[in-house]
Amino acid sequence: MPNLKNAKKRVLVIKKKEEENNKFAATMKNSVKKVERAVASKDKEKASDALKVAIKSIDKATSKGATKKNTAARAKSRLTKKVNAME
Repeated sequence: MPNLKNAKKRVLVIKKKEEENNKFAATMKNSVKKVERAVASKDKEKASDALKVAIKSIDKATSKGATKKNTAARAKSRLTKKVNAME
C-alpha cells in the first residue's frame, strides 16, 4: 500500500482509468463478436450493419486509449475482409 498522499491518489486514478478502458474494450469485443456471428449465419445485410457499429466502437476504444492504433486497424481490416468475402 502506498504511504505518500500523491501515491494514494495515483492508485485511485489508475483504478478509474482501468475501469474506463475495460468498458471500451468490452464494447469493442462484443461488437466484433456480433459481426462474426452474422458472418457465420451468412446474413450479409446484418453483417454489414454490424460492421459499421463495430468499426465505430473500435475507433472509439482507440481514441480513448483502450487499444493501440495498429490493433484497431488490424481488427477493422479482418472484419471488413470477412464481410466482403460473403456472397
